[in-house]
Amino acid sequence: MAGRRILLINPNSNGATTAMMVSIAKSAVVDGFDIDGATATRAPMMIVSAETLDAAAPEVEEIARAHRNSCDGIIVSAFGDPGLAGIKAELKLPAVGIGESSMLEAAENGRRFGVATTTPLLKAKIDALPEALGLRSRYTGTRFAGGDPHELMRDPARLRAALAGAVEACITQDGAEAIIIGGGPLGEAARELQPMFAVPVIAPIPAAVRRIIRLVTA
Repeated sequence: MAGRRILLINPNSNGATTAMMVSIAKSAVVDGFDIDGATATRAPMMIVSAETLDAAAPEVEEIARAHRNSCDGIIVSAFGDPGLAGIKAELKLPAVGIGESSMLEAAENGRRFGVATTTPLLKAKIDALPEALGLRSRYTGTRFAGGDPHELMRDPARLRAALAGAVEACITQDGAEAIIIGGGPLGEAARELQPMFAVPVIAPIPAAVRRIIRLVTA
């Protein structure tokens, strides 16, 4: 198993976010695996709308093709999984998205799950994921943190507090038994929120790492 390499593609054009995501991924990886990051250049620094999510897909697929011979598996690290379907269709490499991976993990053992995130313009895209995964009956919906997504990202304490409110709403108002923090750039906040709640709070990047390792070693 020595030397297995996983490529984490950040569809947001922000190298600092990629470095944060790779750091989180490496903390979840097992011996014999390493994580490399690749950053999109044509997308916004933070994808917050359905249009920019769709527009990111072709470049994500291009990055995957360019690295196809130098990695053993691919993680698409934006919550709407842009480009993932194309990668799966074209490349013979195991590939996962942080959206699908976190939802599959959240729904384990029949749990009802919700999503807490910062991007209301992506609601339709998020709602479509459990439908595509056959998890619609387990999905309790998405709650959005109050505030502009870009401004929240610039203030980690405010981001954490706003997301905590969304998590609480998922639990108390929607009956969720597990909550996903929906977004690659929210990775650090997800890790900080986990100890604050009695129900599982799923961080999407570690969920994707666990899933890609299972696929690569299958």
